Amino acid sequence: MKYIFEYPDVLDKIPKGAVLVILPEDDKELYNENYKILEENKKKGIPVFVVTMKTPKPQIINIEVIAV
Repeated sequence: MKYIFEYPDVLDKIPKGAVLVILPEDDKELYNENYKILEENKKKGIPVFVVTMKTPKPQIINIEVIAV
């Protein structure tokens, strides 16, 4: 999602009515499930926009508790 916010023009490349499928490179189980969705839509003739990426790491925010 961060990429979309940084490069919103990429949304213009997704055809109308297309299904967005994300294939995470580092999560084989989710990759396989999402790939099934890709294939199902492809068989139906629905355009599929595929993004292959690594799962983003959560940002670590330092929180400090200060006693009053």
